[in-house]
Amino acid sequence: MDRTQDRLLIAGLQRGDQAAVRRLAELYGPRIHQLALRHMKNREDAEEVTQDVLMKVYRKIGAFRGDSALSSWIYRITFNTAMSRLRQHKGERAAEQERDRALAALEASDDSAQRAAADPADWSHMPDEELLRFELRRAVEAAVLDLPEIYREPVILRDFEGLTTEEASTRLKVKDQTLKSRLHRGRLMLRERLQAFASGLALHRPTPAYS
Repeated sequence: MDRTQDRLLIAGLQRGDQAAVRRLAELYGPRIHQLALRHMKNREDAEEVTQDVLMKVYRKIGAFRGDSALSSWIYRITFNTAMSRLRQHKGERAAEQERDRALAALEASDDSAQRAAADPADWSHMPDEELLRFELRRAVEAAVLDLPEIYREPVILRDFEGLTTEEASTRLKVKDQTLKSRLHRGRLMLRERLQAFASGLALHRPTPAYS
């Protein structure tokens, strides 16, 4: 989609033109759904993310400054929406697992049943490994969004959307070698940004026992 069509679409959305809203869903809905499906892994959640993103784009179009392509802006909204939903699902699953463990412990120990009822288990606590994975996802998300756009877009297209070098360079309208160079630089910057987190993970690893 060229910039002229984008400008017409943006102008229509800013006027609240319902035809522009339909055009947005028609042009970007399938792409948003495809990207959401890569993160959510099931069509039902991907469809919900798609609808959320289309609504957010419509509501926030006034904040779009045009510093990047409209498609890139929409991708960032899609990525943030998908990550937010994944974090929500992760927290819900962790709470359910902790609740199940607590109930199993109560059933297995009749002697402690009354005491446990008086002092219920903290179901909001997440196991260490689960918490670390959750924090890693947050750190990666923040690090990607913090990259300069010329490096962020190649990383997103290649490492998150799964496009080939040729597909990504065509999307960004740059030469393959330029894409590879920016991708390499973007990955190095990501590694630097995540170094502190990786050091933190090392502190959580158990110290090996020596005889």
